[in-house]
Amino acid sequence: MKVRAADIFERLRNGETITPNAPQAHELREASYATQELLFQMNSSSNPYEIRMILSQITNTQIDENTTVFTPLYINYGKHLSIGKNVFINFDCTFLALGGITIEDNVLIAPKVSLLSEGHPIAINQRHSLIPGHIHIKKNAWIGANATILPGVTIGENAIVAAGAVVSKNVPDNTIVGGVPAKFIKTISDN
Repeated sequence: MKVRAADIFERLRNGETITPNAPQAHELREASYATQELLFQMNSSSNPYEIRMILSQITNTQIDENTTVFTPLYINYGKHLSIGKNVFINFDCTFLALGGITIEDNVLIAPKVSLLSEGHPIAINQRHSLIPGHIHIKKNAWIGANATILPGVTIGENAIVAAGAVVSKNVPDNTIVGGVPAKFIKTISDN
């Protein structure tokens, strides 16, 4: 019995580094261009229902009616992007989602936030390879304006990422981080 080889999107979702000469590598660009067509329509709309419907096509999932997206929003590949209920995504955000991005319920994402689930090796001779790293933003998190979340990072439940922070390490539940690179600022209490 012949075993089916994983396609390039499954390989990325599974955390596998993809070299530029990998079979199917061209499919990454083709999928991104297809996403760009839908983004053009979505980013030209001011109708919340239409924005959610087009975003549902991009992600291949149903976007909750209580989720709000202010356009423009930039996504390179939406099928590895999961957006929960009652999420707010403000203007001018960028989601590079080939490595996978999960945004749980009640998350707030401020303007100009970048969620980057993919990067490149440091070694010069390997630099054109793609290294995925799933980003997970847990319930009730708040990502401040112009923050950048790097590949493989989990933002804990109720956590806050301060404006302008660059987050390269996991953020525990109920904490505030800020700075470049982001560092612990304080624990959040119920008061």
